[in-house]
Amino acid sequence: MSFWPDTFLDEASLGRPSRRAATAALEAHLSVLKGEPLKLSLAEALKDAGGLGGQERRFTALVVRELSRHQRLLDLAARTLGHAPSKIGLLEDQALVRYVLWRRLFCGATWARIGPEVKLPGPVRPRTLKDDFLERVAQSPLAEPSLPESVPDRLATRYSFPTWLVQRLAELHPEPVLEAMLAALDEEPSLHLRARPTGSRDEVLARLAEEGVAAEPVALAPGAVRVAEASHKVFETRVMREGRLQVQDVGSQLIVEACRPILEQGGKGGSLAGWTVADVCAGAGGKTLALADEVGKAGRVLAGDRSRRRLAHARDRARELSLRHVSFPHPLPLELADVVLVDAPCSGTGSLAREPDQKWKLSAKAVAEFHTTQLELLRELAPQVKPGALVVYATCSLLPEENDTVVRDFLARESGFGLEPLAPVFGPERAALLCDGPFLRALPSRVPGGGFFAARLRKGPGPG
Repeated sequence: MSFWPDTFLDEASLGRPSRRAATAALEAHLSVLKGEPLKLSLAEALKDAGGLGGQERRFTALVVRELSRHQRLLDLAARTLGHAPSKIGLLEDQALVRYVLWRRLFCGATWARIGPEVKLPGPVRPRTLKDDFLERVAQSPLAEPSLPESVPDRLATRYSFPTWLVQRLAELHPEPVLEAMLAALDEEPSLHLRARPTGSRDEVLARLAEEGVAAEPVALAPGAVRVAEASHKVFETRVMREGRLQVQDVGSQLIVEACRPILEQGGKGGSLAGWTVADVCAGAGGKTLALADEVGKAGRVLAGDRSRRRLAHARDRARELSLRHVSFPHPLPLELADVVLVDAPCSGTGSLAREPDQKWKLSAKAVAEFHTTQLELLRELAPQVKPGALVVYATCSLLPEENDTVVRDFLARESGFGLEPLAPVFGPERAALLCDGPFLRALPSRVPGGGFFAARLRKGPGPG
């Protein structure tokens, strides 16, 4: 079996390649290489391009993610052909070589298809590479590379991850599990939605089918829906316009479910209806909206975040859905909450499929800094939480430094809290896939959409 990819991206999901789309994608990739966030770089490139059709825009967005996602492998292919990035001085030229190799290796495109997209006088300047050079990159035989003997180094190369990160994950997972995780993080994520009340997921799926949208239920979460087509015309449907669907990863839905009370009997989570829940790190409000649906109009959701910009977006989303039982007090009155969700800032290693540029910006030092921030955040809110309240600590990280270790360090310092198992919330069947001891540990190879962690911490009744 060849080391290089032996299957190609599906034509339906590719969008429409064109010279203008390639130009926008390369401009965005160059911006990412200079340190700008991928989402911002893509938005600016699409704005500057102007007039791209929907299929061209889809191609542009895919290319930008793919060039970051497979950057290490593409650079290895260039070295194998004798064109190491270090020998190509200009970033623009390096980006062009990556683009040609991506079209060759991941799309199965020949020079006849690639040439019109990259031939002079474009698509980026400055440029020193002639068209015949890029043609050789597209057509020269590609030998099998010499690979490191160690499993982490080999997998880091094949799946384009920093070696330090794969080495750390290799300490936690056997090779088959590790490889499956890396492969999952290299896939373009599907669009996942949450069916909102009132009504059932089946009803929403039936209405989507009536409007010609192929979608299917995701068994791991009770409201999760996966859109099974690339067009994303789901956003034009009546059921979406009516507010019956919300874009949300499966793992995020599981974290919200982890906030439910545990029934004494029945082996699953109970209802949050009528409860007061505080969402401490609400961000743009995805979990805030889901919690609002969980507590219902008889309950309350108190949302806060250190980013005013993101919180303003959450406020707008709650207003659009007429969720009047969601409020944004400052400071958050945590002493009123029955449940406090702390979806802490983290490295995002579980979300690298959606933000592949981040894996090249992370470092072991940054992870250690996240650990310190996360622990301080938990310790800061601990005295504010009322006795008997539940604190759900969550991240989208795969690393124990940000997950188990934070929880155990917190419990070692705060004797008034105890750790509750999560398995009873999900029931035996789902818990077997989702839970690791007392924790929710949703691995990317098992849960579509990324990796997530959660733990339940209960504050004791206190003295007297």
